[in-house]
Amino acid sequence: MFESVLAVLLALERNPPLPRVTVVAPKATLRLEVADTEAEREAGLMNRTAIPRHTGMIFIFKRDAPESFWMKDTLVPLDMIFVAPDGMVRRVFSDVAPARPHALDFQIPLETATAKYVIELAANEASADGIVAGARLRLGTLPAAR
Repeated sequence: MFESVLAVLLALERNPPLPRVTVVAPKATLRLEVADTEAEREAGLMNRTAIPRHTGMIFIFKRDAPESFWMKDTLVPLDMIFVAPDGMVRRVFSDVAPARPHALDFQIPLETATAKYVIELAANEASADGIVAGARLRLGTLPAAR
């Protein structure tokens, strides 16, 4: 028992929980983990076995520019929402399938659009929450990309 508790504490020390922010969508309030460093953006939602409703991750970039996302080491299908600095949804990729296990990097499709922020939610949640191209999200105060 002690060893398992120690293992959890050591894992948390190496990978402390990410801060969370609240983003208001047309039909839901979302609690999103913040990925604002290169390492956090690279790890994203990899190796998660489930994404609860109204939760996910917001990726914060230094500038509003084309960004590409893929599903490497992602275990569950996701919605990817590309958002302008003012909260306007530019593009939604729905129900993006995980990459095949052991797929080579060049075999994994990329989803690309211009964004300052990208939000990942569980598959099909974006439409249920009223998140479509042209919708506006209330982003509140977000940290700057580091």
